[in-house]
Amino acid sequence: MFCKGKAALAAGSSSSLSSFFTIQSCGVATSLYRSSSITQEVSTIASVKRFLSYSSGLTSVTCSAGILCSLRVYVAAATENPFGSLVTDLPKPGGGTYGKYYSLPKLNDPRVDKLPYSIRYLLESAIRNCDNFQVLKADVEKILDWEFTAPKQVEIPFKPARVILQDFTGVPAVVDLAAMRDAIKRLGGDPDKINPLVPVDLVIDHSVQVDVARTANALHTNMEMEFGRNKERFAFLKWGATAFKNMLVVPPGSGIVHQVNLEYLARVVFNSDGVLYPDSLVGTDSHTTMIDGLGVAGWGVGGIEAEATMLGQPMSMVLPGVVGFKLNGKLRTGVTATDLVLTVTQILRKHGVVGKFVEFYGKGMSELSLADRATIANMSPEYGATMGFFPVDKVTLQYLRLTGRDEKKVEEIEAYLRANNLFIDHEKPQKENIYTSYLELDLDTVEPCISGPKRPHDRVTLKDMKADWQACLDNKVGFKGFAIPKDQQDKVAKFTFNGQPAELRHGSVVIAAITSCTNTSNPSVMLGAGLVAKKATELGLEVKPWIKTSLAPGSGAVTLYLEKSGLTKYLDQQGFSLVGYGCTTCIGNSGELNETVAEVIAHNDLIAAAVLSGNRNFEGRVHPLTRANYLASPPLVVAYAFAGTVNIDFETEPIGVGKGGKAVFLRDIWPSNEEVAEVVQRSVLPEMFRSTYANITKGNEMWNQLASPKGSQYSWDPNSTYVHEPPFFKTMTKDPIGVPSVKNAYCLLNFGDSITTDHISPAGNINKDSPAAKYLMAHGVDRKDFNSYGSRRGNDEIMARGTFANIRIVNKFLKGEVGPRTIHIPSQEKMFIYDAAKRYKDEGADTIILAGAEYGSGSSRDWAAKGPYLQGVKAVIAKSFERIHRSNLVGMGLIPLCFKAGEDAESLGLTGFERYTIHLPDVENIKPGMDVAVTTDDGKKFTCVLRFDTQVELTYFQNGGILHYVLRQLLH
Repeated sequence: MFCKGKAALAAGSSSSLSSFFTIQSCGVATSLYRSSSITQEVSTIASVKRFLSYSSGLTSVTCSAGILCSLRVYVAAATENPFGSLVTDLPKPGGGTYGKYYSLPKLNDPRVDKLPYSIRYLLESAIRNCDNFQVLKADVEKILDWEFTAPKQVEIPFKPARVILQDFTGVPAVVDLAAMRDAIKRLGGDPDKINPLVPVDLVIDHSVQVDVARTANALHTNMEMEFGRNKERFAFLKWGATAFKNMLVVPPGSGIVHQVNLEYLARVVFNSDGVLYPDSLVGTDSHTTMIDGLGVAGWGVGGIEAEATMLGQPMSMVLPGVVGFKLNGKLRTGVTATDLVLTVTQILRKHGVVGKFVEFYGKGMSELSLADRATIANMSPEYGATMGFFPVDKVTLQYLRLTGRDEKKVEEIEAYLRANNLFIDHEKPQKENIYTSYLELDLDTVEPCISGPKRPHDRVTLKDMKADWQACLDNKVGFKGFAIPKDQQDKVAKFTFNGQPAELRHGSVVIAAITSCTNTSNPSVMLGAGLVAKKATELGLEVKPWIKTSLAPGSGAVTLYLEKSGLTKYLDQQGFSLVGYGCTTCIGNSGELNETVAEVIAHNDLIAAAVLSGNRNFEGRVHPLTRANYLASPPLVVAYAFAGTVNIDFETEPIGVGKGGKAVFLRDIWPSNEEVAEVVQRSVLPEMFRSTYANITKGNEMWNQLASPKGSQYSWDPNSTYVHEPPFFKTMTKDPIGVPSVKNAYCLLNFGDSITTDHISPAGNINKDSPAAKYLMAHGVDRKDFNSYGSRRGNDEIMARGTFANIRIVNKFLKGEVGPRTIHIPSQEKMFIYDAAKRYKDEGADTIILAGAEYGSGSSRDWAAKGPYLQGVKAVIAKSFERIHRSNLVGMGLIPLCFKAGEDAESLGLTGFERYTIHLPDVENIKPGMDVAVTTDDGKKFTCVLRFDTQVELTYFQNGGILHYVLRQLLH
């Protein structure tokens, strides 16, 4: 259907191109304003072209002169880059050139040198991709004028150089792409248009579980079980690798996505067809930010946003503020990068950096190894920033050489970044860039610490840990409390383990895991863990056999340098045997505890503890039975395994009793910085990385023997419990839906603060009594083959049932009862949340969710938005949202609303038992960030902020979601 709209143009004089357009088409009207200060060099026709790119229902426009201008004409005209004069040759030292590049110095604009390095990456991308259609010359001006435009929350487009996925988020992404091929064909379009236009790397790393631990054959056994459970998923991904162009799939057993990205996939600088430009990416995992430590601009996005990026859509983002974080001095002996990142996380959470970039600088930065920087960058989601960026310097180049990158490529990288003012040389005087705000940290003030028991930013210094643990037992139930009565705190549960007497108490460690790319990418802490194991073993200490210990490094290179150092045997001896190359415990794939241990914990209602070298420790994530979960460096993970409890003061209490009955303290087994540095120097070699990654894409025997479907369109199996055609596009029409109404909606759930994506869409075990379990059993799946929610994200039927299925979720309707149930308000019956949502849908009733602060914090999970969408939720009203989750809600066409500052459900007297009507304006008057009235059936009225942050997000909403918008774009 082609519809002719009309544009009324009120243009200023020839010297002022300010203009106001009201464009109507297919029932959709939108206003667009461009200020003269920004658009003085941009023609009004370019503004129309840019608007058209965001309005899928608009195919033609009548200009004020009465000339009908076709969208196709605009597209054809918008091909020449207005910054072509900046293209410059990059000479090689010995003659010839590396290629051409867009030169920032040739802008001759003094504002460039004042920009933070991270903003210069956005600037270069906008200049290189400027076509006055998807990226306007005005957008370049906004970025150049960052100091003054960023506080105004202006919108810019960004086109990342590539996209990275892991399999938990990658499977649903490929499922969506396959379904989009079917949809576009049904609507009369070309299925081949659904193909990635930028490089896509998908690393299969989230599926391996610690089924077997503390044995020499654990790696092989866990891989066999991984393939047995996930054969269908893996075959689907193998199909995707051949069906879609520009997609690289890294097989299971290769490593953790972010470590593989850091050590192998990252280009740092692209050279495509003779054009050089900085590496940049978005990823469907929130810890994509780890790559920022390498000077590559990257961050996590929702799966649906990543899919749109793959298909050539520019990301719409608010130009961020940048917090400058100055580092001074260097770390003291005995202090690790993990201690530093937990300290930085606490500082930045307190400062408030949500939606901002953090850029590190100062002399202290040059004292940090690349691996230390990557550890800090990795935990950007935990401190709330979009990026934690370290610009490229000599340390970066040294790391590229250490990890086996070609020397000529490293020389090219340095030459380009120096020439384009994107390189820091600490040997030269540095002038400070302009930042939105400033922080400073003396590295020598950082103390050894851990974080927990329920949140990554709840840092506790080691010296205060015992007192903090005692306080947690006393405190009322919350992030720092378990409310254990005084007379129960010293309870001892005695039992027999493999014929030996054993006992557990509150605080007993039952899981000790060296896991997660956050730390396993860092040779210093990995070899430090080996040294702790060695020293303790030599002094006669042994880890209790009922503690589930494991080692899951992020790449095969770690295994090689541990073996060369001679430390592997000590780790093995203490139960830290290699269990797999994947995320494992950090994402909840910790496997089952020993049945006897599990029974003792459950029967005695013990607060059992897990200590892991990960980045997330939300309650219910690591393991259902470990209610206390602490993040620690790998050496401390080993130390706590020896201690067997978190209820210990390492300064005054021995960690155990060694040979001859001698007390052994932490200081007796802790290596010095010099010891660690010496082992790193002789054990970590470039050849290890070259050999690890030389054959990484060739797979292993299990992968290579796996049969996969053929053809460009996927043949869906209706009986599959892993891969199922999603319903998102089945009823889609060619034209946008406009602004949907939300009237007399029931409240499905009433939440407090810090509801995470783990609460909304858990990745771990499928509880045997859950709606998802009932579905699986009805389809002939035995309990032992349930696998995890994360592994079944390709099946919407299971994921809809798994939404809000976390056994630790707290819903105010239940008045203190914990678990995945709610009240169906019309009947006042208590039931599983999925069952209530289904009943509301069957009754034709809309639903909303009430929430507190930080709704959707945690992992980047598109299913945390897709699941509520499938359950019939229309809107979420919260005090605040985590950045990626809010974007995911927008991408699925859900309405994110924020209470006004100082208000929340409680202060407004909302019980959740009311019915809610959201008074959205019509399509002509709805605006990003506007105030919206909400009324209830009992007469309450309050105002919320509409958290569609850009005009583009409103367009997505009017289309029913971002992927619907993209499909309509491709159809037209």
